[in-house]
Amino acid sequence: MFSNKTNSTAKETASGLATIIAAGTEIKGDIDSKGDIRVDGTLTGNLSTTSKVIIGTNGKINGDVQANTADVLGQINGNVKITELLYLKDDCEVNGNIYTGQLQVDASAKFNGECHMGAAAVAKSTTTANVVAIKNEPVNVAANDQ
Repeated sequence: MFSNKTNSTAKETASGLATIIAAGTEIKGDIDSKGDIRVDGTLTGNLSTTSKVIIGTNGKINGDVQANTADVLGQINGNVKITELLYLKDDCEVNGNIYTGQLQVDASAKFNGECHMGAAAVAKSTTTANVVAIKNEPVNVAANDQ
């Protein structure tokens, strides 16, 4: 009558259940998670997790992505900050700046932006500083005659 089996599309991970945004699903808003996330649909908003992100072949994110590791097969339009390994797989497209510990890129992956690598680059990406332009003008210094 009752069964211990569960019908779930989520895969069990060390950090719990993976969150899956299925193909055909559109989400508007930010997502913050501690578990793995797979995006096969469309997310318009920022995605942040302390675990792994997988952007499927038809997955699309219009916003920033932050995770421990990531595999990208789909499209990201925003900045990407990955603490460890970012893997850009065949036919993916990233339009934005990348900050990652390590980067692996397949031959047909597309990337438009700046790439900053190493632990220092990832740490630096979290600090935002106001930059003030300083004009380079000569300074007149009067000598003190005594």
